[in-house]
Amino acid sequence: YDWRRNVMKAELGLLITRSASSAAHQKVCVVGGGPAGFYTAQHLLKACQDVQVDIYERLPVPFGLVRFGVAPDHPEVKNVISTFTQTAHHARCCYYGNVNVGTDVSVEELREAYHAVVLSYGAEGNRSMGVPGEDLEGVYPAKDFVGWYNGLPSNRELNPGLDCETAVILGQGNVALDVARILLSPIDELKKTDITQRSLDALAQSQVRRVLIVGRRGPLQIAGTIKELREMVNLPDTKPEMVASEFEGMAEALKVIPRPRKRLTELMLKTAVDPPAEKERQRRQAASRSWGLRFLRSPLEVLAGPDGARVAGIRLAVNRLEGTGDGSVAVPTGEVETMDCGLVITSIGYKSLPIDPAVPFDPRKAIVPNSLGRVQQAAGLYCSGWLKTGPVGVIATTMNNSFDTAHSVVEDLTSGCLDATSAKPGSTGIGPLLDKRGVKPVSFSDWEKINQEERRRGAAQGKPREKLLDVEEMLKTART
Repeated sequence: YDWRRNVMKAELGLLITRSASSAAHQKVCVVGGGPAGFYTAQHLLKACQDVQVDIYERLPVPFGLVRFGVAPDHPEVKNVISTFTQTAHHARCCYYGNVNVGTDVSVEELREAYHAVVLSYGAEGNRSMGVPGEDLEGVYPAKDFVGWYNGLPSNRELNPGLDCETAVILGQGNVALDVARILLSPIDELKKTDITQRSLDALAQSQVRRVLIVGRRGPLQIAGTIKELREMVNLPDTKPEMVASEFEGMAEALKVIPRPRKRLTELMLKTAVDPPAEKERQRRQAASRSWGLRFLRSPLEVLAGPDGARVAGIRLAVNRLEGTGDGSVAVPTGEVETMDCGLVITSIGYKSLPIDPAVPFDPRKAIVPNSLGRVQQAAGLYCSGWLKTGPVGVIATTMNNSFDTAHSVVEDLTSGCLDATSAKPGSTGIGPLLDKRGVKPVSFSDWEKINQEERRRGAAQGKPREKLLDVEEMLKTART
């Protein structure tokens, strides 16, 4: 009896708060349930007491790159999910998963139903190398490879070929270092993470023993951070394979570079040039796998093997630098070299894609043109996250970027730049459209059923979770 009474009280409380939220005068819609979307919603709810925020997400599951981009062995980075969950539970916030804006509902229809629409759907496209052979079997964008081991439904059938000794990663940012670490990590360590079982099985059979991480500029321009580089240096059963001559002059440069860059360069110098202590020497001697950084190299062509279909190597231009610091430019010297490899992963950047012809889009910069998040020549339309700035920074960068956009929305609502006096239907206007089109949104409580099932499956294997990889299975679980 007590249990039933508590359930009834909880349900009544939820009904009251939802009724209050439906009376919120200002209706704002956020498109995208990743970090940018949730941070934008969080700031809107905090800054404006009279706003209802609805989040629309293409997939049934929320959290975007926190779920599908953060490395499985970095669980601490995923702690922001608890903050996003609090936002989703807010009385004036609703989550609608499984709604593909641009297909299921147009941006124009959202603009008619809401006082403001914020586009925060991220960057799900891949930048192309633009060289011959990049379509060969065994060449993968890092975004797809990361999506494969992190359980992104569209990448679940990737099945990358790991039956080679050497892998080359093009790019030297944190994503490149994450991919290298996953390729070389001991399987027993990965078993403790939320990496998908399908990926874990493939990595357990992997023949990759050597990973080269290639950049077009020099050591002073490497995009990765010291945390990720230190993880590579300390990775069990691996040894660094560096070219000491690539670090000539670096000791002198240390005197003038900023502290974060200085610490990173010191770690590279110590790893590449300094004789290791006895314990480290023995560790390296016993290692069965290796990794290395290669600088001043740009891809010219991916080379096929005898079958003409599978990658067997990559031809690289040798560069020199013009200029100094972050503003330096890589210029080809005319010299060319070839690396043998059976796997090439391109980590040269993500890019946003247009989802609706009614939304202005800059194809060169791959962003929505904006000023402080306000979309140009489109009153009431905003953008945040990578769609606003391009794929830069870490999650904290996205947080600040999204807060700035939310501030612009609040400023426009309160100053009268947006007409907030007219009534807008919000989700009550969009719901019937989706219903008529056969689209059944997934609520946040539905997502929590998926979450519970994933945790149950993970616990059975000694893991934090085992992600559902199929959208139909997600929907079936959500509606059970």
